[in-house]
Amino acid sequence: MPRSALAALILGASLLAPNAAFADVSISAAGSTALLPLVKSAADAYQAKHPDVKISVTGGGSRVGITQAAAKAVDLGDSDILASKADFPTLVDHKVAVTGFAVVANPDSGVKGLTKKQLQDVFSGKVTNWKDVGGKDQKITVINRPRSSGTRAVFTQVIMGDVPVNETGLTEDATGTVISAVKTTPGAVSYASFSGTHNQAGILELAIDGVAATDENVLSGKYPIWSYEHIFTNGPPSKDVAAFIDFIAGNKQLINQLGYIVTSDMKVSESDR
Repeated sequence: MPRSALAALILGASLLAPNAAFADVSISAAGSTALLPLVKSAADAYQAKHPDVKISVTGGGSRVGITQAAAKAVDLGDSDILASKADFPTLVDHKVAVTGFAVVANPDSGVKGLTKKQLQDVFSGKVTNWKDVGGKDQKITVINRPRSSGTRAVFTQVIMGDVPVNETGLTEDATGTVISAVKTTPGAVSYASFSGTHNQAGILELAIDGVAATDENVLSGKYPIWSYEHIFTNGPPSKDVAAFIDFIAGNKQLINQLGYIVTSDMKVSESDR
């Protein structure tokens, strides 16, 4: 083969062959809407620093995140709750933050706080008017979360215990839509993560047994409704996925800015509640 032809062939092959160093990396995440703002904001910041990495982030609820990670439908399964080792033996847990959950009410309810027993009465349907728990003469409209919601699982475990939740009220499947519904529905009450409730006009974060829904009270163990925010991977993560998870967990400024709590700052464990 003439040298000119060989050179052209080599040049053409080099232009067509992908350069591994600049190959696009795709990472997908789904699950908890409580964790969604942190993962989405972290994804935007990470992609700005690594333009070769493309990260897609969706919600769907904690159980969706767990099942999709187990099915390898996504790289990252975001969750407010632990995945059962018996049901999902291949999943690896990565704790990236802590979030508190506030009980939120429309300001027209006339209450600023409730006891745990009163919350059980409200969410079980035993009490249906705010006047019966110290508020105005107004019908209570409970806004629940779907069964796939990790926020609901935490609220049920910590507050309701064995008391069944009344399923006849409204249901909203994401933190943002819960907040909007509480703002616009007279007498509404629900629960959502601090990342969506803190500094929100048009809603009230209710104290529980006299304890306000603040980061400081979560850190000290005084306020009971909180959980670790988990990211699950199916087996050990790849180098690129691990780098993104580390970026989320290590970005203390972003974690605090968005209303979450840095895991290492916690002074109590979930078993202390």
